[in-house]
Amino acid sequence: MEFARKVWKVLVAVKDGLALMVLLMFFGLLYAALSARPGAAAVQEGALLLKLDGFVVEEPSAPDPLTLLMAQQAPVGEHRARDVVRALRTAAEDDRIKVVALDLSGFLGGGQVHLQDIGEAIDGVRKSGKKVFAFGIAYLDDAMLIAAHADEVWVDPQGGAFITGPGSSHLYYAGLLEKLKVKANVFRVGTFKSAVEPYMLSGPSEASRRADEALYGALWQTWQADFRKARPKVDIARVTRQTADWLAASGNDSAKAAKAAGMVDRIGTISDFNLRLREVAGEDPRDDSFASYAHTDMADWLAANPEDQHGKAIGVVTIAGEIVDGEAGPGVAGSERIVAALEDALADDDLAALVVRVDSPGGSLMASEHIRRALLRFKSRKVPIVVSMANLGASGGYWVSTPASRIFAEPGTITGSIGVFAVLPSFGEALGQLGVTEDGVKTTPLTGEPDIVGGFSPEMSAIMQARVESSYREFTSLVAKSRGISVARAPDWAEGRPWDGGSARQLGLVDQFGGLDDALAHAARLAKLEGGDWHARYIGEQPASGLGAILSRLGASAKAGAGGDFISAVAMRQDRLIARIEASLRRLVDGRGVQAMCVECPALGFAPSQPENGAGRSLLMLLLSATTG
Repeated sequence: MEFARKVWKVLVAVKDGLALMVLLMFFGLLYAALSARPGAAAVQEGALLLKLDGFVVEEPSAPDPLTLLMAQQAPVGEHRARDVVRALRTAAEDDRIKVVALDLSGFLGGGQVHLQDIGEAIDGVRKSGKKVFAFGIAYLDDAMLIAAHADEVWVDPQGGAFITGPGSSHLYYAGLLEKLKVKANVFRVGTFKSAVEPYMLSGPSEASRRADEALYGALWQTWQADFRKARPKVDIARVTRQTADWLAASGNDSAKAAKAAGMVDRIGTISDFNLRLREVAGEDPRDDSFASYAHTDMADWLAANPEDQHGKAIGVVTIAGEIVDGEAGPGVAGSERIVAALEDALADDDLAALVVRVDSPGGSLMASEHIRRALLRFKSRKVPIVVSMANLGASGGYWVSTPASRIFAEPGTITGSIGVFAVLPSFGEALGQLGVTEDGVKTTPLTGEPDIVGGFSPEMSAIMQARVESSYREFTSLVAKSRGISVARAPDWAEGRPWDGGSARQLGLVDQFGGLDDALAHAARLAKLEGGDWHARYIGEQPASGLGAILSRLGASAKAGAGGDFISAVAMRQDRLIARIEASLRRLVDGRGVQAMCVECPALGFAPSQPENGAGRSLLMLLLSATTG
């Protein structure tokens, strides 16, 4: 019997080994197929299909293979804004592309600056004499800002198009913390540094409300100006302020109302849309199914049209997402990862100039300082440094921008928020209700501090506030010195207030309007590179590869139609709301150090926070941890 058991174990081990080998061979072959560089046959004469399922971002996050394998649903797709723009620009110049098709049925959003860049690239395609067609189900502001530039905007009969305008309600936890008997120990500098208000108040302070109203108003004006340029006949005031009457005039059919308003041009299903494309692009020789048309996907098109590499290199380092300590990212600006990439580039000693591409609301003050110091090492080598701000360049995102000789931004960029804060909870009263008490011996008032159980002593509170105030003075001093403005006037441009790009330019926080291309061209001039004899080298940016890339590509379209109809789009926003609540509570209990972060900026600009599976369960665990320490 013992012999039989041993044989059985051997057989099971052999079976498991064979299964593992088959699995590895499968993924190996799959990776080889997906990562193979497309040849000429991969590019079809016909349409360029840009299927923008998910978000448009500055820097896509790196998927973790194990997490993807264990996940219960496919990851939400992320498309690099620069890639979308490059695909459109190259399509405009290539005779193989007859038409560009934008599938926005699964589009979930993007930053206003990125969407305007894409809109300009679409205009470039149209100027080349080629048509651009767009299809969507539930067009909201983000999708509408892209689609408005198309020749034909299609909407599903069950869909519609709505303009809501920028704005967001913040979440406040003072009442919850009071019920849980948790005290938020807040230390901050800046009248407008509202990041800590959710833990102190049940609504925004008057100063915070005024700042948000001014910022939202400026962003709304920028959005309308760009939209009107593309669709001048749309009566935005009626669509946004007389919505019920506008819908009723079309029998409450949102698709017909959108067409009547001029926001869309044609109503039809995705099959109707594809048949229309077949009229222009031709039939697909590789697919004889109903409504197929000759097209090339964006990934294949980009792979077949690599970026130019001639001339001298101008480095571009991307600081996207929250700035944190450690090696996190991409998609999150881990300081150790970014510093290591900068040091490797500095060691190569062949960069003519450096452009810092910032799309960050800030984060850890220490992490921001580590990145700033790495940039100063380039400056000490006489390497010109230029900053290009995308949607966000606020707080710590502005801190890392101070070494630059010139800062480019857009009117829709959110910047400033020059202020710092720290927030740490204490649970003494909550634990006391559970019968937990604390006592001991102290040799000085600072022994055992900071005491997150019994509460902070006056001495520790004074130390924390002094540290925050010192950091604020350093922040304003850095800005004043780098921008050549008076530190005595800091209340006018600092105090934690976020600014739109236009206001920041008037204050001297930004030098001029322009995108990444403008910043690169300026850096080239500083490096005395004439005649365009240079190319951009993206520092620390690795091409997607490996199992994570495979699973990401497989899952990228699994949420096609994730936007669904208008109701579905609202539901997606609710999922993101849960993630925001979780992130806010985690920020409280994680015990982070001094922060230079514009916490309200992700809602104002764009820093997508994708809810993980079980976000609700994680939220409950956070609430439980707040009561148990």
